[in-house]
Amino acid sequence: MRINLLFINFTLIVFTALIITSCGNNRNESRATGWGINSKKGGFEYNLEFDDQETGPGLVFIEGGTFTKGQVQDDVMHDWNNAPNKQHVMSFYIDETEVTNLMYLEYLDWINYVFPQENNDYKKLYQGALPDTLVWRNQLGYFEELTSNYLRHPAYAEYPVVGVNWLQAVQFAEWRTDRVNEFILERESYIEEDVRYNEVDANSTFSTGAYLKRPKTTYGGKMDSLLGKNGRSQGRGKNDSLEVNVYAGIDKGILLPSYRLPTESEWEYAALALVGDREYNTYRGKKKYPWSGEYTRSEERRSEGDQLANFKLGKGDYGGIAGWSDDGADITIQVRSYPPNDFGVYDMGGNVAEWVADVYRPIVDDEASDFNYYRGNIYLKDVIGEDGKAEVIDPNKLVYDTLPNGKILIKRLPGQLKKQPIDEEETYLRQNFTESDNRNFRDGDVESTLNYFDKSLLARFNGGENEEGSTETESSLMYDAPQNPEVKVVDNKQIRKKDITTKRTSMITDEVRVFKGGSWKDRAYWLDPAQRRYLPQYIATDYIGFRCAMTRLGSKSKAKKTARHKRKG
Repeated sequence: MRINLLFINFTLIVFTALIITSCGNNRNESRATGWGINSKKGGFEYNLEFDDQETGPGLVFIEGGTFTKGQVQDDVMHDWNNAPNKQHVMSFYIDETEVTNLMYLEYLDWINYVFPQENNDYKKLYQGALPDTLVWRNQLGYFEELTSNYLRHPAYAEYPVVGVNWLQAVQFAEWRTDRVNEFILERESYIEEDVRYNEVDANSTFSTGAYLKRPKTTYGGKMDSLLGKNGRSQGRGKNDSLEVNVYAGIDKGILLPSYRLPTESEWEYAALALVGDREYNTYRGKKKYPWSGEYTRSEERRSEGDQLANFKLGKGDYGGIAGWSDDGADITIQVRSYPPNDFGVYDMGGNVAEWVADVYRPIVDDEASDFNYYRGNIYLKDVIGEDGKAEVIDPNKLVYDTLPNGKILIKRLPGQLKKQPIDEEETYLRQNFTESDNRNFRDGDVESTLNYFDKSLLARFNGGENEEGSTETESSLMYDAPQNPEVKVVDNKQIRKKDITTKRTSMITDEVRVFKGGSWKDRAYWLDPAQRRYLPQYIATDYIGFRCAMTRLGSKSKAKKTARHKRKG
């Protein structure tokens, strides 16, 4: 009997070992070819240990889902610019708070450090990134101290940055992507410690896109000397006893996707936080604000009666009666001053309104797309040099844009990849896209028709004129908006020209962007996440800020889902 027990135990041990071995072999064998993966003998090399996308600094995970985008309550304005439509949003990440003055000052300080202001070209780069602090001025109000203190004084460090136009917000997000990924490379020992402090200057910067496409060009071509010593760095490896350089390419799964502005759909979905009103597979009722309930005051016992956002309560009432303020603020207020919504995101109603990525159109074309809806796609590709490799922007060949309001903005930072619009090489015989610029796709103008290539048709809409070099766009045929002001530099002097036509009927162009949410300057009506407004992308105000978002790669959810009810037998 004892021998039998020993034999059974031995059999179980061997069987278990075989299972473990088998599982291990299966994991490292290709189901396509049977070849070994990550074998010491050679063959295919892939990251089989990747678990989940890292949550980037400042971000909160938002699990995607289906929701009704647009106005679900009464449409008081009757402007039909936010008609309800059902949309599905993929999982993504969004900033826990608005971008603060302190966060934006990091950006400005980095530019000032890397691109010294003694160089006149670099001075324009820094000035182009500066927020417009004069947005605080009011002809019949005294705010002069805010023009000189709001951005830099420590009293406002954790207040949302304002005076930033849409274009500046986009460039901040691009910069943030590179700084975060630069830190990750150092943390994971792909580059030496403190490279981001000691090796960076105008000719030696880090760009995520350039690193992924042409890693040797990173840090001005010094990348291979910054990988660290073998045994202490992931950037060094061995192949048949020979030391080789190792880069953290896409296949490693280490670097994060880009920080960017959220789309309007993402922002509205994150603001509503319907997860808090979910019951089984349906939503309970219609949610008016980012928090539960139909009112702006808290219903919880501990904070009953407190305002849940910073907004204008009424004429001449921006905060309440002194001594016991209704919302604790008059202008903006420190982030996290009010409870977060059910996603854990702060200030999605009140404080400042926020730029989103979308180009504005009155109608959301849900007939064309009800999945991750976004208007504003401009498809670009890398510029390929004569050597067959992607070109990197030279710090000695900076290109700036002069905005309609005269502000000068750099197109792309040195060290980034050069980009150009896609052409027929990418669009030929495709069904899902046909051109690079899709901002006015299917919006009812001439370009949305089947015959938009017919120049004679375009000429008829232009009143018989179709001059070469005209600034008229197809969108202007439908929306008839004023042409953007022009600013030209002649003999170091700016010459400004405005469109003074009095026959315009619209303000909508391909350069107007949506901003969402109410601000300290708005009534409660605008706290509804469904509400949408727009401004030209080069305009900055004292009540619009922004926050960043990031795409979720891989699984829709972070936790493995299980059925709520399992069938028996």
